[in-house]
Amino acid sequence: MSDTDRSARVGDGRGLAEAIVDTIREPLLVLDGDLRVVAASRSFYETFKMNRADVEGRPFYMLGKGQWNIPELRLLLDKILPQHSVMESYEVEHDFDGSGRRTLLLNGRSVFGEGHDDRMILLAMEDVTKWRAAERAMKELMEQKDVLMQEMQHRVANSLQIIASILLLKARTVQSEETRLQLHDAHQRVMSIAAVQQQLQASRYGDTIELGPYLTRLCETLAASMIGGSRPIALKVDVNSGTASSSQAVSIGLMVTELVINALKHAFVQNQADRQIIVAYEVAGAAWRLSVSDNGDGRSPGIAGESKPGLGTSIVAALAHQLDAGVEVSSGPRGTQVWITHGEFTPRVPA
Repeated sequence: MSDTDRSARVGDGRGLAEAIVDTIREPLLVLDGDLRVVAASRSFYETFKMNRADVEGRPFYMLGKGQWNIPELRLLLDKILPQHSVMESYEVEHDFDGSGRRTLLLNGRSVFGEGHDDRMILLAMEDVTKWRAAERAMKELMEQKDVLMQEMQHRVANSLQIIASILLLKARTVQSEETRLQLHDAHQRVMSIAAVQQQLQASRYGDTIELGPYLTRLCETLAASMIGGSRPIALKVDVNSGTASSSQAVSIGLMVTELVINALKHAFVQNQADRQIIVAYEVAGAAWRLSVSDNGDGRSPGIAGESKPGLGTSIVAALAHQLDAGVEVSSGPRGTQVWITHGEFTPRVPA
């Protein structure tokens, strides 16, 4: 092949390469080994409001009055050629003359010229200005939501405390013993909801909750408010592992409080020593089992065996149904145990 033919062929190849570069929608630069611009796509000129005479043949870092003169970026580009490396998604946020402040993701790759004698860099740019603005706006909205949620939780906690206090005051003034007991029962349920709300106050909706610390703190609160030092009853928690979303944790916490309330009301007829209620939670793969057991005097009214279930039983059944779980009860002279089971659960130790 003659020198003339070779030159013509090189010229045709260069023309084809420039035509290909011109058709790319994203801004694209072709740089030589000295980081001078060999070619630029049409979208580059349109995006940054520049013309061909001010771009081609000039060092990349001198384009647009030096707005691309970023030391870290120059270091990355200098490494691409000698190390045959690739630069991916290097983010640049800068004020560009003519196009304003933009956020770009830069992707660079070294390529070889004909004969592998000269190397060049393809530098593609992805404009993510709108995406980053949307992300910032979303972050601000989430922060505002968190503030509003905290304020709402604070107001709910105060409201529950006020309602509980009113119920307790009313119970002290009524003459009917039946009404007094009903008001005390309502007071306990409001306090149980307040205890669940208090334990989840620091979490956000959808957060993952460690059930061990959560149920431990919850039962400590229940014991302090419902047992105190007047009754010889211990409330214990046996949870080694397990997590749940905040919404699931609410349901689990409410079931625990209802079952603990029921045991405190009905399980211990005789005021004997060594009385205890145990709250346990076990996990086996995707399945889990929650249990509340006592060593009381036998079947607890309202749990099972009655034609008309009580309010606590209905609440537990409804919450278990929401969690796609079943409820089982075992009761005898040595106490009562209630299991709420989700999935095919096989206990590690046979009952």
